[in-house]
Amino acid sequence: MNKRHTGKTTDWNSLSAPSLVDFEQLAEAAFARLPDNFRALCRGVVIQVADFPDEDVLREMNAESPFDLLGLFSGVGLAQDAAVAETGRLPNHVFLYRRPILDYWAEHEETLGSLVTHVLVHEIGHHLGLSDDDMEQIEALADVEFH
Repeated sequence: MNKRHTGKTTDWNSLSAPSLVDFEQLAEAAFARLPDNFRALCRGVVIQVADFPDEDVLREMNAESPFDLLGLFSGVGLAQDAAVAETGRLPNHVFLYRRPILDYWAEHEETLGSLVTHVLVHEIGHHLGLSDDDMEQIEALADVEFH
């Protein structure tokens, strides 16, 4: 029996996989739970959900499969940014990849919400130049907000 069983019966026949819109809502909710000072550093970062990374990204990341990447930060991180922003530069992006996240979720004991939060924090962490320990602390703060 699943250790998260709550005694409620789920009608699995009526459920479908979360859509791109569902994932966008999950990402928005996860982002809203992050600490205010963390979110303030993300001004201008576009969070985008896609089913898979595109072929160029897969090639650039040397991915063996489109399921290898759960998310990606694309752009110039704060630590590498110039004092004066370049004109014509596209905004920084954080991509969350729905199908690889769902695949990972199906094989692990995490909730989908905590997994989306983890990937989101990890990719934003690249933008901010954070260490893994810093990212874990931010995730823990978001989990406190969630529960």
